[in-house]
Amino acid sequence: MQMKGMLLALLCSVFSPAALAQEWKAGEQHGTTALPSAGVRDAQQRDTLRFTVWYPAPASSNETPLTIGAPDAPLFDVGRSAIGAPIAGDRLPTLLLSHGNGGSARMMGWLGTALARAGYLVIAVDHPGNNGVDELTLAGSLLTWLRADDLQAALAAVQADPRLGQHVDAQRLGVVGFSAGGYTALLAAGARPELQRLLDFCTGHPDDGVCRPQQEATTHTLQARLQAAASPQLQPYTTAADQSRAIHGIRAVYLLAPAIVQAFAPAQLQALQIPVAVVLGNDDVVAPAATNGEVVAAQVHGATLQRLAGVGHYDFLARCTPLGEQRMGALCSSPVSRARTHREVRDGAITFFARALQ
Repeated sequence: MQMKGMLLALLCSVFSPAALAQEWKAGEQHGTTALPSAGVRDAQQRDTLRFTVWYPAPASSNETPLTIGAPDAPLFDVGRSAIGAPIAGDRLPTLLLSHGNGGSARMMGWLGTALARAGYLVIAVDHPGNNGVDELTLAGSLLTWLRADDLQAALAAVQADPRLGQHVDAQRLGVVGFSAGGYTALLAAGARPELQRLLDFCTGHPDDGVCRPQQEATTHTLQARLQAAASPQLQPYTTAADQSRAIHGIRAVYLLAPAIVQAFAPAQLQALQIPVAVVLGNDDVVAPAATNGEVVAAQVHGATLQRLAGVGHYDFLARCTPLGEQRMGALCSSPVSRARTHREVRDGAITFFARALQ
């Protein structure tokens, strides 16, 4: 019996997420799918949604650098991945990943690749009209609830993919969101928003970080968004703002500096019956904890809350290169090591999903 117990312990150790993270590389594949609402938000009216999939790949796979910016002068060092590498494993626990306002799937690749090495299949999107690759639009800034539809469409496309589909485990499905992506994750989990509630909050608190125009699009003021909402083109979408955007099968939610939480009534957060983890930076002024992450932690039964000292909102982005530190200002400045912040988030996410998606 003692020998049997030792063998079982050894097997558990070998196949634990931590061990797999050391054995596997991060594979990467890109894809697109048609989505009508993308054309409303995209500056060029393209009804195409881009997505990136990271997954565990054999240790022999050749990873190459992932960066953002000109190839000879990158601004962000995302990490490494093996484009088109074989997929290791059979059915893989699957995570949907939503970036923040003006971000991108690649900007969150530091986390996506880490989760892939830990044995997860990660599906990340570029939210139309609200990503750092394309022109930012008022519609993309306003129609935030459609972000959950983006995740749903990408999931369906990956499930239908002849190479990737057989590896998606819809019985072990989680969602990760940063900033506005945190709001997206809550939508996907089943929380229904109230556009009027958010408007009332911002009318009374115009200087709140969520209500002010974001650094990525300073012309997207509250007034500009209200005017756009009343336009004939967008009104059909704004009238459907309060509908459920739940994605069937979501079993766990991991939130990094979530924003736009004011759009949810307490009852909507209290109704969530799945594991939720919230990670906050103590120095975040873009998505103030008191009106966002702390609200989620207080209202969702059993939610866990982790605070990171000295960490600001943009510390959850990819690491900056020396050139990025020179050119990108607040997106790169931080009093603490971004690499350390990433390690804490990575380890926390792996531990959380290992328990929540057993």
